[in-house]
Amino acid sequence: MNVRPISGASVDARSGRIAGRGRGGLRALALGALLVAVTACGGGGGSDSGSGSADGKDKGKESATAQSAQSEAVVTIAPKAGAKEVDTSGVLKVTAAKGKLTEVTVKDTKGTEIDGSISADGAGWTPATHLAASTKYEVHAVAKDSEGRTAAEDSSFTTLSPQNTFIGNFTPEDGSTVGVGMPFSIRFTRGITKPDDVEKAIEIKTEPAVDVEGHWFGNDRLDFRPETYWKSGTKVTVKLNLDGVEGRRGVYGKQSKTVSFTIGRNQVSVVDAKKHTMKVTQDGKVVKTIPVTTGKPGYATWNGQMVISQKLTVTRMNGDTVGYDGEYDIKDVPHAMRLTDSGTFVHGNYWGGGAFGNYNASHGCIGLRDVRGGYDSGVPAAWFFNHSMVGDVVTVKNSTDPTVDPSNGLNGWNMSWEKWKA
Repeated sequence: MNVRPISGASVDARSGRIAGRGRGGLRALALGALLVAVTACGGGGGSDSGSGSADGKDKGKESATAQSAQSEAVVTIAPKAGAKEVDTSGVLKVTAAKGKLTEVTVKDTKGTEIDGSISADGAGWTPATHLAASTKYEVHAVAKDSEGRTAAEDSSFTTLSPQNTFIGNFTPEDGSTVGVGMPFSIRFTRGITKPDDVEKAIEIKTEPAVDVEGHWFGNDRLDFRPETYWKSGTKVTVKLNLDGVEGRRGVYGKQSKTVSFTIGRNQVSVVDAKKHTMKVTQDGKVVKTIPVTTGKPGYATWNGQMVISQKLTVTRMNGDTVGYDGEYDIKDVPHAMRLTDSGTFVHGNYWGGGAFGNYNASHGCIGLRDVRGGYDSGVPAAWFFNHSMVGDVVTVKNSTDPTVDPSNGLNGWNMSWEKWKA
């Protein structure tokens, strides 16, 4: 092997070792080689020298970025995650500390969302309504701190399964067409001691829009109507969101239903008890005048506005059921339409003789001439029955009796708008 001599040194041919001009030169050469080796292996100097590898710098940046991305905002959801038998109102709350809420979503397992609102200061969120019973809800909430960094929280819980429940039996029926005087009336199966909560759970929308207000009759009946009779063609949609609403202590609604009905043509009939006539108007025009008989002395017919709530082609009328014991029991009264809960009807009468248009002979009902069995479509009672619908108005005037009580039948029109709203 040929070895080129290093300047200033000689090579010992026998050992191959390099010989310097002196021992000091050899030590210098060895130290230089050691420094080269150290530099090549580790990158010298350490942190004190201010130098380091590119990999070390990146790791430091990642650590600093992760620390700065940590939001100071803290989101808290009540009830706690996994809670069972949660009350349907007053429990669900979302709050944020060291930040402001920007998003809160509450859904049941079907994807139905619960409306709610974030407070002006962003510190809290509350639902706009009660929750349904026996339902699992999932909550997702997001907040931002002062630096705009976000923090999120997710939770779920299940509401209670009530032991005692109530529903509301309503009129008119879903999909029906009714007269202009028809209120939406609900009779509850349990007495309600939290009327505001129950009324809040019932939403009514109309096309065209009109103000509709509710009024309680006692603690088990709630009626809704506009200030004046409905406009013909109005479409009314009612949402009964009663599932989970606490109507009285420990008693919860179990009803969730949407009901729609349409207002038909405008028919209002005016009975004059002194003249023994009934003028039938449609859309403000008199279309027929019918001779009638009303309540005789001592049994006068109520004055006031009464709404047809039921139509019966034939029915039995027994005085015992309305306090007139033994005075009458007619098993086949034709063309009967109910006006009050207490038993006032406008109906066909085949036994009245010459009373129609001449004198009052009934026990409080409005009688129209008819035939037994109601087979003749040409008689006044049949004509009126065939041209009337549930929700039409029959107004009685000039009777000696007082005005009918607004709660006696669907007759809230006899109450002023101010009292109705109060």
